[in-house]
Order: sequence, then structure tokens, then C-alpha cells
Amino acid sequence: MTEQQRFTSIWDAIEDTPQQAASMRARSSLMMSLTETICQQGMTQAQAAALFGVTQPRISDLMRGRVNLFSLDALMDMAAAAGMAPTIHVTRKTLAHA
Repeated sequence: MTEQQRFTSIWDAIEDTPQQAASMRARSSLMMSLTETICQQGMTQAQAAALFGVTQPRISDLMRGRVNLFSLDALMDMAAAAGMAPTIHVTRKTLAHA
């Protein structure tokens, strides 16, 4: 019988390193918040693009969840342009010693 591994998030399960998983968690969280804001405000992709200072195809990528196409910096800029107040929350984990 194989022992099952448990992961904190899907990103921990599919990314190669903890650093990549952390980046993907932050980026996906921002993308979901931006998408939710667009939907709640009833904006078209063109309106959202104008507000965020990007192109409409970029908003399409955002709405489709194409996480790999966005940097954390770009998403933070878009959130700030949308009037959101993006923050970073850091928690400490116990470090494993070799």
C-alpha cells in the first residue's frame, strides 16, 4: 500500500519547488479577485482593459485563468489600477533542516 501525500494547496502538489508554488498561489489569488471585481461591476472586457491599463486580449487571458501568462508585478499593478488594495500576507513555517 502506498502512503498518500497531503498538500496545502493544488500548487504545492503540481509545482516543482515551494517557491514556484508560492508564486502561483499569490498570482492565482490576485487573478480570482480581479475576475470577481470585473464580474461584480458588470464590466465588459474592453472596459476592464481600459481601467487596468492593458489590452482586451490580456483581460481575456485573465478571465480564462491563464496564470502562467501573468507576473505577480503585473497583477499587483492591475489590482491597484482597479482601486483595490492588494497586500501580501506572510506566514512563517518551520524550516526543515538537512
